[in-house]
Amino acid sequence: MSYIVATEGLTKRYGTRTVVEDLNLRIPEGCVYGFLGPNGSGKSTTMKMLLSLIQPTNGEVQVMGQPMTRATRRQLLAGIGSLIESPPGYAHLTGAENMRLIQRLLGLNQQQIDFAVHTVRLQDQMDKKVRNYSLGMKQRLGIALALARQPRLLILDEPTNGLDPAGIDEIRTLLRRLANDGVTVMVSSHLLGEIDKTAHMLGILSQGRMIFQGSRAELMTASAPDVIITCSDPRTAVAKLTSFNGRMTDAGEVAVPALDDRQTAGAIAGLVHEGIGIFGVRRDEQTLEDVFMHLTAGGGL
Repeated sequence: MSYIVATEGLTKRYGTRTVVEDLNLRIPEGCVYGFLGPNGSGKSTTMKMLLSLIQPTNGEVQVMGQPMTRATRRQLLAGIGSLIESPPGYAHLTGAENMRLIQRLLGLNQQQIDFAVHTVRLQDQMDKKVRNYSLGMKQRLGIALALARQPRLLILDEPTNGLDPAGIDEIRTLLRRLANDGVTVMVSSHLLGEIDKTAHMLGILSQGRMIFQGSRAELMTASAPDVIITCSDPRTAVAKLTSFNGRMTDAGEVAVPALDDRQTAGAIAGLVHEGIGIFGVRRDEQTLEDVFMHLTAGGGL
């Protein structure tokens, strides 16, 4: 697999406080990579190290196959767009004036500017002053400024922060469209439901350490949701499944945590052998938020 971002042992300390520890990121090219973690888990610090805004204490960052160093920084950053913390732009200027500034600063042509503006669908709002923009429009302008150089990699820190549902939906659609067009998007967010609908790959941080990295399917498989058993005698079934930590649910079913398929088959066979009728067996429904809360509270898989 081709990785557009790869880190080895990436670490950042401030004095005795470790903010990011031994991080090995792997971001495949052409995907939306959802970067999740509680507040203070090290997401923003990691993104700033990828952009060479903060120097790591230890470890290495590779972007587009090259190490990020002082010698390569300028060349690599030319292929990266970013939106970190708050939307950029001068409030007293119009959207068009802000785009002209970035055009002059980066030496871009008008076609690149038009592409960025149309990609975020702001072409009808460019004559308004930015101070009159909604928050969603400001976020889209920030993304347009990041897209103007037509980057291979786009790094966005909380791009849907403060947006209403319509604004969130706009950004989600935009990110998927960019990935379909070949732009790799790394996006951090605390809105787990939105990341669940947007990201192809996930990385979950807790206290500065990576506790999961992979696809949503891999996460759901690895997290082993409860097996729910509907049967004729749930109390006896719970007693027979003591070694599996079986418990009774409020609905009168039997829940057994963290069983793989082979273990589930064995548990069911044991209940049938005891004369207990089995009416149904299913995996408990899990959302990304359920798994996220479990992982970040328990320290990972």
